[in-house]
Amino acid sequence: MADIKIPRRLTTALINSFTAGVVPRIGLEHIAVGRKAEVEAILRDMDNISAGGAAMRLITGRYGSGKSFLLQTIRNYALDRDFVTADADLSPERRLVGTKGQGLATYRELMTHLSTRTRPDGGALEAVLQKWITTIQQEAMKDEGLRPGDPALTVAVEQRIFTVAAQMQNLVHGFDFARVLAAYWNGHKLGEDGQKQAALRWLRGEFPTRTEARKELDVSVIIDDDNWYDYIKLWSEFVAAIGYQGLLLFIDEGVNLYKISNSIARTSNYEKLLTMFNDTMQGKTEHLGIFLGGTPQFVEDERRGLFSYEALRSRLVEGRFARAGYRNYTGPILKLEMLSHEEILILLQKLRQIHGLHFAYTPILTDADLIQFMEMAVGRMGADELLTPREVVRDFMDLLHTLHQNPEVSFSQLLGERRAEHTTEAGESQDELDDFLAEFEL
Repeated sequence: MADIKIPRRLTTALINSFTAGVVPRIGLEHIAVGRKAEVEAILRDMDNISAGGAAMRLITGRYGSGKSFLLQTIRNYALDRDFVTADADLSPERRLVGTKGQGLATYRELMTHLSTRTRPDGGALEAVLQKWITTIQQEAMKDEGLRPGDPALTVAVEQRIFTVAAQMQNLVHGFDFARVLAAYWNGHKLGEDGQKQAALRWLRGEFPTRTEARKELDVSVIIDDDNWYDYIKLWSEFVAAIGYQGLLLFIDEGVNLYKISNSIARTSNYEKLLTMFNDTMQGKTEHLGIFLGGTPQFVEDERRGLFSYEALRSRLVEGRFARAGYRNYTGPILKLEMLSHEEILILLQKLRQIHGLHFAYTPILTDADLIQFMEMAVGRMGADELLTPREVVRDFMDLLHTLHQNPEVSFSQLLGERRAEHTTEAGESQDELDDFLAEFEL
């Protein structure tokens, strides 16, 4: 492979993340393997969303197959294309609907991780509002020949702000959303930081009661467990109106909805998911993309999964041509196949090079060594379908760290010790790997 140059900040993030078995938030382009068709399909979705459309995708794959990696990769593409993104993992405390504020908790998590190209690590809510006001001021000065400090500038800015706010008022809860935006502007104009912070708290869903919201902002509603998704739709309209391409939500760990033991609570969450699906598929919302990651069981289990809810099953089930084995990347579900042996080899090659670059040494492991490592991994896992990228990467990083910190230990010695620990027969997966080795004449 050709020499690569990666900033140390990125190599640090990559090494630390893969050692811990988690997906890095930056530098993914340096180790991305496969998934070209899936990424291209979602990039087409982004084109539609930026043009005023909407999209929703379920990205499914077994644990360790790369769902989270793909979601994070798409998120990075979206930021580069000037979308606003927000991401959250579902959990017992964060759902789409709940009797104890679990839906609101998801909204708050999304707002915490609101990101833009200039604020990729989250916390971009106030930066978005500041950019909005600054842009309006610049446009007013340019269009009307005004200068900073001119009293007419304040009037011109307010007129433009209320023009955007008026567009919001036509939507569900838009009137109160617009009033809070106006409150933020007034706090900015008058230098009243308390009013600005109150507006931000309301937009983040942090007001506990309507009484408190009415007292501080003179608005009669708050964002809560029942209406939080309506405000997501308002955010998508708003960010598009102020110059961004749209709003994309990346929600992972959908399997936590499947795990809800109470059937009524589980169905309520599936009903909310159906609402989101219908809104995006039927053109009821604009500039919004929703990407939800989960296991095949979460979707296809007819007892507790999405397919147990007939309205969702009828919308998500594959057509007969897809069931016949033909790939379809335009449907609502993107099924992630396991990476091939060739793709895993390429991934290991990239990790080998990044490890050497980060620790400033010349890698000595050959491609033949990498294939032997894969052979050991298949034998240990016992089946090809269990050879997930997550498991292989964690073991490989452990191998690289061990070899680097123990120069007296050879690769063959270390691998021999591992083989002695794991003598499980690989079965059919070993035959497939043998064929792969034969192709490389190794």
